[in-house]
Parts: sequence; C-alpha cells; structure tokens
Amino acid sequence: MSASAPPTSTGSVKLDALKQNTLAQDPRAPTGLDLYSRFAFAGAVCCSVTHGALTPVDVVKTRIQLDPLKYNKGLIGGFKQVIQADGAGALLTGFGPTAAGYFLQGAFKFGGYELFKQQFINILGYESASQNRTAVYLASSAAAEFFADIALCPLEATRIRLVSEPTFASGLVSGFGKILKNEGLGAFYSGFGPILFKQVPYTMAKFVVFEKVSEMVYRSVDKATTSSSTQTAINLGSGLVAGFAAAIVSQPADTMLSKINKTKGLPGEGTTSRLIKIAKELGLRGSYAGIGARLFMVGTLTAGQFAIYGDIKKALGATGGVEIAK
Repeated sequence: MSASAPPTSTGSVKLDALKQNTLAQDPRAPTGLDLYSRFAFAGAVCCSVTHGALTPVDVVKTRIQLDPLKYNKGLIGGFKQVIQADGAGALLTGFGPTAAGYFLQGAFKFGGYELFKQQFINILGYESASQNRTAVYLASSAAAEFFADIALCPLEATRIRLVSEPTFASGLVSGFGKILKNEGLGAFYSGFGPILFKQVPYTMAKFVVFEKVSEMVYRSVDKATTSSSTQTAINLGSGLVAGFAAAIVSQPADTMLSKINKTKGLPGEGTTSRLIKIAKELGLRGSYAGIGARLFMVGTLTAGQFAIYGDIKKALGATGGVEIAK
C-alpha cells in the first residue's frame, strides 16, 4: 500500500463523466486518500472481528496440525480434548495477537486491493481492465497481500507459539517480547516464506471467486434496486464459496506455517531447508491435516468478512470504488 493515490482519471471518458456526475450529486462523497482510508478501516474491522471470534476454532485447528496423532478426533472431538487437557480458557489462547494481527492485515488487504485495482484500471484503461478483470483481480489481491503479510507475520508467529506452547507466555505483549528478546527480530519472519506461500494464493482465490460469484448473481438481479439486506446476503453467500476455495488452495502452506513457527530451527538451519524437511515429513495427506476445521473456519470468516466489509463501506459512504464487472 505504499503506492501513491490513484489519479482522478480512470482511462475511460465515459466512466470519468459518470464519476463527475456522481460527485456533482454528492460533493461530500470521499475521494483519494479519504476514500481508501475508509476501505482500509472497513477491512481492518471485518478481519479483526471475524478472526477474533473464531479463535477457538483456530486453536483446535492449529493443534490438529501440530500434533495429529494426539488430536485425531476431528473438530468437535478436538474441542473436547483441548478443554479436558487445559481448560476452556485455552480455547482463547492467542486471541490478542489474532485480533491485532488481522486488524493490520485487513487494512492492508482490503484497502490495498481497492487501491491496486484502481491503479491497474488507470494503467490499462477501463475497457481493457474490464475485459481482463480476472487478471486485474489476481494482480491486485496478490500485491495487497504481500504488504499485508509484512504486517501480519510477527503477530502470527506469536499466536502460533502461544497455541503450541500454552505455558510459553501469558499473552500478546509478553509472548512478543519473549520471542524478540530470546530469538531476535528474525524469529518473527522465519515463517514469512510459508505465510506468503499460504496467504497470497489464499487471497487471490478469495477475491477472484468472490468477484466471480457476485458477478454471476448480479446478472440476474439488478444491484441498483437490490435492498441492503439482500446485498448483505449475497455478500455472505459469495464469501462462503470464496472461503471454501481459498481454504483448499492454501491448506498445505497453512500446515507448514504452523509447523515452522512451533519451535525455532537448529543452529545453522535455514528457513528453506526447514521447509523442505517439513514438507517431506508431512507428505500430501499430512499437509491437509485439519482441513475439516479449516474449511469451517475459513468459509465462515470469509463470508462474515465480505458481509461486514460491505456494510461498513456503506455506513462510511465509501462507495466510490470502481467496479469492472460486466
């Protein structure tokens, strides 16, 4: 999101005229930095709320990935095992870094997606961008996620350490400080490769599938006359499908990320060699450990994210983004 704010021209005379008419009708409509900051805030809230609410599912999913021999009774059975072993409070382990990390990530992800999408429209021109909109969605989401992961990685590393070692620290601040003091700044980014490998395809699938499903729905429904509640329902349904697709695409990297953040590497052992070793140990079947829990988790949170994101954008008047769907 370090790119500059997009220029006022979209590359289409027709679209520029429509935007000018819109601004004339509502001169208070946000533009430029004001508009994109609203996109970022809406994204921050929707990601923080949904990921925070699903912390118990994430705890069970992570333990299944890290110790599949012990936690081998599925999602519901995993909940029972965690409670029996460490008490009900253990299901909220990592809530702090989860909420904080995904607040930052959501701002960069959703705000960045809108910003980069507009940048590509400016470069290609509206008509060309519309004709090649799948490529625009893919490139915009990948670029946004790269910057989002820089913000997320240290907090995700802290969360996984807290979940995998319940006695490691009492929470976000103490856990973050302990890793920084004992292992150095580099420990927070030991999983940066896997997190990119996981999150970039995940986000690309998430936004492209959401855009495509929404487009398909609105071919039979006039968006201009659709009620707010119906639009929210469409966002929920489209987000659910997008979440399932994103979970399947990114599951192997998610498992590897959990493994690499569980403990620090051996002296002289690089991240690449650790990843190769973990991949060999897991195999294809092992890389999909916990997929049931993750499908439930990612499908639910993605549906919630797009619904909340759409509602907050409307509440903030952040409706100035350019749509290229036909």
